[in-house]
Amino acid sequence: MKLKLTSLEKRWVLYDVGNSAFTMLISTIMPIYFNYLAGNAGISDVDYLAYWGYAISLSTILVAVLGPVLGTLSDLSGWKKVVFMVTLFPGALGCVFLGFTSSWLWFLVLFVIAKSAYSLSLVIYDSMLTDVTSPQRMDEVSAHGYAWGYIGSCIPFILCLMLVLLYESIGISMETAMAGAFILTAFWWVLMSLPLLKSYRQHHFVETKDHPVRSSGKRLLQIFGELRDNPKVLLFLIAFFFYIDGVYTIIDMATAYGTALGLDTTGLLLALLLTQIVAFPAALCFGRLSRKVSGAKLILVCIGAYFLIALYGITLTHQYQFWILAVCVGIFQGAIQSISRAYYARIIPEEKSGEYFGVYDICGKGASFMGTMLVSAVSQATGSTNLGVGALSVMFLIGFFVFLRVDKK
Repeated sequence: MKLKLTSLEKRWVLYDVGNSAFTMLISTIMPIYFNYLAGNAGISDVDYLAYWGYAISLSTILVAVLGPVLGTLSDLSGWKKVVFMVTLFPGALGCVFLGFTSSWLWFLVLFVIAKSAYSLSLVIYDSMLTDVTSPQRMDEVSAHGYAWGYIGSCIPFILCLMLVLLYESIGISMETAMAGAFILTAFWWVLMSLPLLKSYRQHHFVETKDHPVRSSGKRLLQIFGELRDNPKVLLFLIAFFFYIDGVYTIIDMATAYGTALGLDTTGLLLALLLTQIVAFPAALCFGRLSRKVSGAKLILVCIGAYFLIALYGITLTHQYQFWILAVCVGIFQGAIQSISRAYYARIIPEEKSGEYFGVYDICGKGASFMGTMLVSAVSQATGSTNLGVGALSVMFLIGFFVFLRVDKK
């Protein structure tokens, strides 16, 4: 039977449609433009990839520090929507400003600010899942979020792609085309968030009579003590730390990787557009499959698939191989993210979803500095970007075996 989304579930899904446009920009056009700025400054391809990786690492470290604090604060009655807006709007504003700098260094600074705010908004957004749906529907609702996010992000991306690829025919400069792409993405991101901001109500929360910030700090310290008494959640977070780190690294550095290999820019962008298109039905299929197969088994299948994808990256030298890689990533990308999110939401206390998802993002987006640092360091040490990407297979292998212990719990 097909899942029929409620009005609130649809509005929650719409934010995935909005923020995914920024994700698409990060993984496609943005690193190509940074390569253009870095090239003008005389920076080599290997250093370009490394600097991009270091910027992503810095952003994720900031999210690791701020995510749990803001997530814990958002659990207080009436605070979740406020904290959500505090992260959403600076991220969109940073995206706009990215289009008005010609310095590669300032571009990286603004990128770190925009990406950090974007990732922090997802901490709050993910924690809203416990308020917008029931535990029984979480797998499929979460899958719908990622699925429609992938296909919905194609709309602004195609418009941005037309600007960037046809700027000479339109009669504008490369810089003007990029500014237009950044503005368009920010507008789409904010527009898709408005229905959720209008209708969301916080049902699960923590009451406190203390000062909100002081109370949140106390509870944040307590949560780490709670994790010691909940081995299933703790082991899941450790496993998640390793396998999702590899996933986000592949997403964040795919275009930079292909560009460093000297592959055709247009072909790379179209291949990554194909990833989004493939991910749409794949995420929905995995969501429906979760009715018959446990989320734990599906997560293990996805981790195993990503292990093979990382190994395949070692052999990549031709354009057609990048297309194969794009399809494979598309099949499992949405599944591993959506099922992990729903799996975690079911095993944590509902009234503490914000603080628990803050920790979740330490082990996910906030901790993905390890993967990007690994790729950057191995690439520079060996002079081979292929070996840098192949090194990610170690992350998936560790995540797989730790998650096996979670399943036993």
